[in-house]
Amino acid sequence: MARGVAEQVALRLVAAGELIDSNPETALAHTLVARRLASRIAAVREAVGLTAYRAGQWQTAIGELRAYHRMTGRQTHLAVLADCERALGRSERAVDMFRATDRDQLSPEEAIELLIVAAGARADLGQREAAVAMLQVRELTTDEPWVARLRYAYADALLAVGRNEEAREWFARAAEVDEDAATDATERLLELDGVVLDDQDEGDDFDALEEDEDEGADGSEEDDADFDDEGALDDVEEDEYDEEDDVDDEDDEEAEEDDAHDEDDDEGDDDDEDDDLAEEDDEVADEDDDEGAADADTDEPPDKPEPAAP
Repeated sequence: MARGVAEQVALRLVAAGELIDSNPETALAHTLVARRLASRIAAVREAVGLTAYRAGQWQTAIGELRAYHRMTGRQTHLAVLADCERALGRSERAVDMFRATDRDQLSPEEAIELLIVAAGARADLGQREAAVAMLQVRELTTDEPWVARLRYAYADALLAVGRNEEAREWFARAAEVDEDAATDATERLLELDGVVLDDQDEGDDFDALEEDEDEGADGSEEDDADFDDEGALDDVEEDEYDEEDDVDDEDDEEAEEDDAHDEDDDEGDDDDEDDDLAEEDDEVADEDDDEGAADADTDEPPDKPEPAAP
């Protein structure tokens, strides 16, 4: 495999590992890309099968994990394969896988996981007492990390057949060793004891906590009051600015009125000047007429010409 391809495959598998718990669909998409680049790598087929199982793609998980088993010769994920058969409504196949498997070839944890799935398949088929009998194994009293799941499955099987007191005991014993919270044994135990968690009360407590945080500590309310005062001061300043603008507007209007009166006065003065000029012209015309009349009175008639000699 080329180095660049190997790096791409490795990055895809790392991304799938980080997302398989929080976003299995996206994790599956990463592993499918890796399979397209390196379909002959057993680890890639295993990753595709496990992420498909977590994403609920049962048929894809079965095909990929079987391919992984053929390529490696191992039977590591028989419990996952059996659980996929259960999810597809084929519980008989899950029981048959348990019967046909050489459990000595499996690790203790793998064998117990397969046992838990097979017991669940029995319960699916209505064989609840048989499921209880299958889970009554000596490993219930061990201190292995996986014993919490076994005890939980046994308690659940007992509860299904109405053996509530025994179920309560085994739920309690499962909770004692479930340090990683792999099961909800504690919640199931509380339910059997009649303890019901009130989600409404929890919501009220959360709301009260939020209110306390909003109020803050050491005078935070006073700070809020200061902010309100500042806001009020800003409003006052804005009002003052508005009043000043109104005064300026009034001054502008008065100035415009004064200009209009000045213009009217100027026009009136111009008209008066025109009238004065017209009167002066009339006076000059009258004086010219008087002078003409006086000239007419003082002028003598011209002398008559003498007759010409014969």
